[in-house]
Amino acid sequence: MDAFLSRTYYLNGGYDNKEGMSKLNSRMEQIEAGYPANRIFYLSVPHEALADVASSLADNAQTKKGWNRIIIEKPFGFDAVSSQLFTKSLLSKFEEKQIYRIDHLLGRNLIENLTVILSEDLSMPLGRYFDGYGVIRDIIHSHILQTIALLAMEPPISLDGEDIRNEKVKVLRSIRNLEPSDVILGQYKATSGDKVDVSLSSRTPTFFAAALYIDNARWDGVPFMIKAGVGLIKHRVEIRIQFNSVPGNLYRERIGHNTHLATNELILRDEPDEAILVKINNKIPGLGLNLDASELNLLYKDKYNVEVPDSYEHLLLDVIDGDNHLFLRSDELAAAWNILTPVLQWIDQNNIAPELYELGGRGPVGSYYLWAKHGVWWADD
Repeated sequence: MDAFLSRTYYLNGGYDNKEGMSKLNSRMEQIEAGYPANRIFYLSVPHEALADVASSLADNAQTKKGWNRIIIEKPFGFDAVSSQLFTKSLLSKFEEKQIYRIDHLLGRNLIENLTVILSEDLSMPLGRYFDGYGVIRDIIHSHILQTIALLAMEPPISLDGEDIRNEKVKVLRSIRNLEPSDVILGQYKATSGDKVDVSLSSRTPTFFAAALYIDNARWDGVPFMIKAGVGLIKHRVEIRIQFNSVPGNLYRERIGHNTHLATNELILRDEPDEAILVKINNKIPGLGLNLDASELNLLYKDKYNVEVPDSYEHLLLDVIDGDNHLFLRSDELAAAWNILTPVLQWIDQNNIAPELYELGGRGPVGSYYLWAKHGVWWADD
C-alpha cells in the first residue's frame, strides 16, 4: 500500500480549466520522463460536470506517445435527450474505442454478473443521488438491461469486445415497448428509526418489476421477469431460468408440494453465495412413487479456494487490456434509453405514485399479480 500511495499525487485541475488540465499534462509528462506511455482518465465527478471535464481533458491532457482511454461512472444521462447530448459531446472529442462507461456490478465474478433478479442490501445509504435518479435509472438502465443482453444474445463470431457488443445491441433493439400494465413501482415505508435514508421524495421508486419480451426468433413469447429493489427481505443477486413443464405431465398428481416449486430451474447466483444451482424433480426414496424438488449445488466457496477479485479490479484491468465487452457502447446506451424513456414519461405525465411496501418485506403486492399474469413464479424461498 505504501508503495502504491507513494505514486499518487493530487492536483486541483478544476472542471473546465485549461490551465489546470495543462498542469496535469505537465505533471504526467514529468513522471513519464519522455518514454512512450498510455493514459487512462477515470472521471468520478458530478454528472453535470462530466462534459466540461472530458472536453478539457481531451484538449489539454491527452498523451501523443501512446493511447488515451476515458472511464465514465454512472449515471449515463437522466433521460434519452440528456444522454444523447452528452454522447454527442464525448464523441466530438474522443473516438468510441476510447470511451469506457463503467458499471461495477457488471464486473462481478459469476458469469460477469448475469443478474436479472436483484435486491440491494436494505442498509445501503441512498442519499441525494438515488433520490434524483431512482431505481429505474440507477439499476434497471444499466445493470439489468445489460444482464438481459448478455444472457439473451446470439453467440458472437468471436470473443472480441466489439463482436460481443454487436450482439448485445441487437437484443436491446429487439425488446418490445414496455406496457404500463406490465410495470410495478414501489417505495419502502421508511421511518426516522430505520437505517435506510428516509429523505426520498414520495415519487422516487425504490422497487421496480416488469415483464419484458424480446421480439426475435429465439425468444418469441418468452417473458423476462425483472425485479430490483431496496429494503427487501433478502439480499440476492441472481438469474433464474425456469423451464416450461412438459405438456400432459404424467407425474403431476405425484408432486408432493406446490406445483410452482416443481418447475425445473437453472440458477446462476452471485449473492449471498456464489453458486450455480440446478433444481430438478426426483423420486423420493422408498416404495412409493412420489416426487420432490432437489437442488444440485455448485457452491464456489466450497469448490474453489481462491481470492475473488473485486468487481472494480476486474473492470479496470479490462480497461488496461482494451477489453470493452462489459462497457456500454453509445448505441447500446441509446437502445437502453429507448426502452425506458416511454415508461419514465408515462410515470411523469400521469403523476404515478409507487406502491408502498414494508421495509424488510417482500416488496409490492402488485409484483405477485404480475407474475401470475405472465405465468412466471417469483422465487422467494
